[in-house]
Amino acid sequence: MYQILVADAIKPEGLGPLLESPKVHLIEKTVVEAKHQLHEIDAILVRSATTVTEELISSMPNLKIIARAGVGIDNIDVPAATKRGIVVVNAPDGNTISTAEHTFAMMAALMRHIPQARASLKNGEWKRSSFIGTELYGKNLGIVGMGRIGSEIAKRAKVFGMDVLVYDPFLTSDRAKKMGVTSLELAKLLTLADIITVHTPLTPETRNLINKKNLLTCKKGVYLLNCARGGIINEEDLYELIIKGHIAGAAIDVFAEEPPLGHQLLELDSVIATPHLGASTKEAQLNVATQVAQEVLSFLNGNPVTSSINLPAISKEVFAKVQPFYELIKQMGSIVSQSMPEGIHEITVNYAGEVLDFDTSILTKSLLSGFFKSRLDVPVNEVNAFLIAKERGLTIGEKTSHDTFGYSNFITVTAKGDNRQLGISGTYVDHYGSRIVRLNDFTIDFHPEGNLLYVQHMDRPGVIGRVGKILGDHGENIATMQVGRKQAGGEAIMLLSFDNPLSDDILRKLKQLDDITFLYRITLHGS
Repeated sequence: MYQILVADAIKPEGLGPLLESPKVHLIEKTVVEAKHQLHEIDAILVRSATTVTEELISSMPNLKIIARAGVGIDNIDVPAATKRGIVVVNAPDGNTISTAEHTFAMMAALMRHIPQARASLKNGEWKRSSFIGTELYGKNLGIVGMGRIGSEIAKRAKVFGMDVLVYDPFLTSDRAKKMGVTSLELAKLLTLADIITVHTPLTPETRNLINKKNLLTCKKGVYLLNCARGGIINEEDLYELIIKGHIAGAAIDVFAEEPPLGHQLLELDSVIATPHLGASTKEAQLNVATQVAQEVLSFLNGNPVTSSINLPAISKEVFAKVQPFYELIKQMGSIVSQSMPEGIHEITVNYAGEVLDFDTSILTKSLLSGFFKSRLDVPVNEVNAFLIAKERGLTIGEKTSHDTFGYSNFITVTAKGDNRQLGISGTYVDHYGSRIVRLNDFTIDFHPEGNLLYVQHMDRPGVIGRVGKILGDHGENIATMQVGRKQAGGEAIMLLSFDNPLSDDILRKLKQLDDITFLYRITLHGS
């Protein structure tokens, strides 16, 4: 039963996927109210009211995933979560339409002075000439940030007959052409736009991105909108240039500090503002909650997440295809770790065949997850695998090859330790599953699961029989057995599987046998 803390107010409809799951126990309390239960929490859902700090993360030793029912993640310490191997997800497209529509509504209201006209009329005035507006048709709209929301705004602007100029360093020329927009450098966009709206995340690079220096290059009478994140537009510079008449007006939904009580921008008649309402529609609230609820449930059930902040996103369709290799290589990592009880300073993975159709980085992370699981007492998974490897001085290498040795796919892992080296190769075969086909240069064929015993010995008559006798004397039944050798009378191996792990006493007696070079016990859990 997974313990999931819903720390901020989320309507039951949005929690539907979790409420319907028999594997989930929901705790709808604030962090303070749930302080005595934090040690057992597997997942936490928040909106913007709760700040997930490093201290809070440390107080939840079982925490596996943090979900933000919204787009922004500035109330979550992502580096601290990543270090702990905790996945952070948000709902990047749940409020896309809501925010795009709000931005466009703000733009129209700003250009036609609708809030000011309504306030005047409510005061008993009829000053039609005081509220002459400006049409959107034919104007240059400058969009800073061409993500989901920026793209939706561009679609609507084109319907209104506006010319769309965009700045986004990640926008390709092909995509810009398909969308019918003109991609420009920021400096050029600012000089040409009649209206500028920002839609970038708030990062150190985008904080105060729009400031006095570059605003002075804009046309006199330009309009600005910020329905993204407070702090992208320098508010003091904006205020100064509105007062001086260089900027005609602004529409602000977000502020650097919220609530913006007594903010000087709110005193200006040419500024319209709303209290962070971009995502505040019934549909958006339901969408973001449902999306993160589904993400949490999917992750806890061992499936991929599609909107992780600190883990590469992967669709369910792609994951279904890559999952066999994902599970295979995790088991290979576990075999390497248990087979080399010593310091390992280098691991190299070689991929060949159809596995190269996928992004192999997620497979390498899965390998490290399996490798570290039996070695460390801290959570290690695909989120923090590379970070943990770096902290421990483990060099990771990836190679590709065309040589599949007759298989449709072939993965080889080579580990170099302080005293020896180990190589293991595996493949996935339809209808047969994962197979380990080479171990320490010995050809072999076994399914990597269960309680295994790997024995390396000299190829002498009677060795297998003596091993079998010790096992039989201790009541251990061999489930399966694989043997292999390089040449008659030389080095050989046997790989045995059992229903239960072998005891330390049995291992000691087996090690005392003549002709046994070394042996080790391996325990592999199924996927």
